[in-house]
Amino acid sequence: MKYLDPKADLTFKRVFGEHPDLVMSLLNALLPLAPEEEITDIEYLAAEMVPENPLRKNSIVDVRCKDKKGRQFIVEMQMIWSPEFKQRVLFNASKAYVRQINAGEQYELLQPVYSLNLVNEIFEPELEGYYHHYQMIHVENSDKVIDGLQLIFVELPKFSPHSYSEKKMQVLWLRYLTEINERTREIPKELLDNPEVKKAVSALEESAFTEAQLLGYEKFWDIISVEKTLYNSAERKGMEKGMEKGKAEEQLLIASNMKKQGISAAIISQCTGLPIKDIDLI
Repeated sequence: MKYLDPKADLTFKRVFGEHPDLVMSLLNALLPLAPEEEITDIEYLAAEMVPENPLRKNSIVDVRCKDKKGRQFIVEMQMIWSPEFKQRVLFNASKAYVRQINAGEQYELLQPVYSLNLVNEIFEPELEGYYHHYQMIHVENSDKVIDGLQLIFVELPKFSPHSYSEKKMQVLWLRYLTEINERTREIPKELLDNPEVKKAVSALEESAFTEAQLLGYEKFWDIISVEKTLYNSAERKGMEKGMEKGKAEEQLLIASNMKKQGISAAIISQCTGLPIKDIDLI
């Protein structure tokens, strides 16, 4: 049996964007919820994804939902880390929070917003743990909390099931996200023994996707590779030659690489902002 990587756009949205029971299980496993706060029902909301940098729009996959209490949950898979990502997460969570009520309505109606961000890169190398929880607290008395926004970041490359003693479902879901990819031929028994994770594994079987979907899946990874090359190149060039010149060269580089991958000029233009006539000359 062949499987696809659950972190890709196609697979992540199929597993967690089409199966309420699975995204609910993931959220209960990874969010800092007390037993009495666990999610018991879920309703999907329309995705709203407007990245600040169109060159990395493909590296972010999100699923949005809420429960009967009105609490909102944003789940994002971030393939490439960038310095502004935390601010973008805070902005999107804050926007979801303030949009709950209209002018003149009671603030008591506001419900918490949880943002769960699964990051496929290490962005806190000086910290040992992979789980980072942010909330608004009193500086001198950390037990005093202002409820509203809860931001959680998970560094997937740091996760190891052999060195952490988190709750069972958290380990199972993180193993699911980090251990399964195109090279996987046999799924670990521990994952298949859990009904929810087994269902999520079945959704990754290559045979469940059409040829067109598989082509889109391959294109996704091609674009991620190009975007990562672009971002790394931009960092170096920005430091050496200044951000403006680096950005211009960065756009040309990604356009050239995307063209080599057989991506159409129209899509390249959308990603880079370059005119189609300039792309044709590359």
